[in-house]
Amino acid sequence: MQVEDLKKSYGKIEALKGVSFEVKKGEVFALIGPNGAGKTTTLRIVATLLTPSEGNVVFMGKNLKEHADFVRENISYLPEEAGAYKNMRGLEYLRFMATFYAKNERDVEIFINRAKEISGLSDRLSDKIGTYSKGMIRKLLLARALMTKPALAILDEPTSGLDVINALEIREIIREYVKEGTSILLSSHNMLEIEFLSDRVALIDKGRILEVGTAEELKEKYSAKNLEEVFRRVVQ
Repeated sequence: MQVEDLKKSYGKIEALKGVSFEVKKGEVFALIGPNGAGKTTTLRIVATLLTPSEGNVVFMGKNLKEHADFVRENISYLPEEAGAYKNMRGLEYLRFMATFYAKNERDVEIFINRAKEISGLSDRLSDKIGTYSKGMIRKLLLARALMTKPALAILDEPTSGLDVINALEIREIIREYVKEGTSILLSSHNMLEIEFLSDRVALIDKGRILEVGTAEELKEKYSAKNLEEVFRRVVQ
């Protein structure tokens, strides 16, 4: 996927001022920056939820503006604030969501079985989602996002609000899934998470990409011990 010179304005506010980057097949590409930098706006444009003021996204050789339906069929998006229907049982929720993407009942069953494996929730899928912990809900939502084997999964703060163990399990699920060829466009404030998950990192601030590279390349360039130091030096 190629993101080409994206610009987005809300009235007089320029949220994006010409954002460009590429996400390669089977790659975890991380977009990091301070609050208000333009991360979520970028993710929502790629997810076809927002229309850019200028610029373009090319996905699997197709222009997003002209082939939005094709893009939606081949991506999944897990926003930070995503929730699930608490009165539904986990399995009911997965079946409900699967019907939006499946072409037939066989596909539905394939998606559900894949989601069961990804989530690792086993018997708890028979329980109402309202009884789940935050970690369990996030695993369920991640399974929903990955069960269709999208060409690109867009994950905004995938471990937000989770404890160390649950966050680690989510990261391991993501890393394992990338091996099957899915590309990941990731946003997170957790720099350790970014280092663990990402193949390449883009630093964004005030609507512009300031740096792109692997975590090691960026740490070497800025003589930094970790990405937090890189982040601070680039942004300041």
